Amino acid sequence: MLMRFPSQLIEARLIKRYKRFLADVELAGGEVVTAHCANPGAMLGLTTPGSRVWLSRSANAKRKLPLSWELIEVDLGGGPTLVGINTSSPNGAVAAAIESGLIPELSGYASLRREVRYADNSRIDILLEDPARPPCYVEIKNVHLMRQAGLAEFPDSVTARGAKHLRALAQTASGGARAVMVYFIQRGDAERFALAQDIDPTYARGFTEATAAGVEALAIASTVTLDGLAPPRGVPVQPPGPNDGAH
Repeated sequence: MLMRFPSQLIEARLIKRYKRFLADVELAGGEVVTAHCANPGAMLGLTTPGSRVWLSRSANAKRKLPLSWELIEVDLGGGPTLVGINTSSPNGAVAAAIESGLIPELSGYASLRREVRYADNSRIDILLEDPARPPCYVEIKNVHLMRQAGLAEFPDSVTARGAKHLRALAQTASGGARAVMVYFIQRGDAERFALAQDIDPTYARGFTEATAAGVEALAIASTVTLDGLAPPRGVPVQPPGPNDGAH
């Protein structure tokens, strides 16, 4: 297992997700509680009332909302699939995968640091360094959107912050360092990855400009279980269409 949940997850039924970071759920005994939803995106296709969801419980007794929404069960026709919705999970999972040698494209570096300042007062998710190689700046994006079977997409809402990260990576690549965008897909039914150009054409154009400047793009998918995230596997990245994100 690549990343384990800190405690056994609690099953519930989703009532509604609201105010971005809140979700009302019904526990097995019928009690309705509010859980923290660590996901600022639109969560398209992942908020259907009545869906089976799973929650983790914080060890911090002082937390206002002790339960956090971690997983939801969805079915696009190929059978039920667990999808991870917690956007704080991918950074640790990718770091663990790199350190375990599970992402060949990012192996062979002497050290790994997280949350390092760079570019225009930004923080890079992971900085890989080695005396014999240029530094490698790794930005990680959480992916869970899937509107057609097998095709994972990003983003699920307009993301000015994501476009800013692409510009910072392009600047870094132009300066001679290595810059890599990793799209971490928290669902095991992904077979390929593409940009959701119709949702955010500006991000799609930024992606095209960044890759032209030397930024690399990797998509990796991890099967989600009730125990945690399985070791990831690479999936192909489809470049944006010729209209650069305009539909």
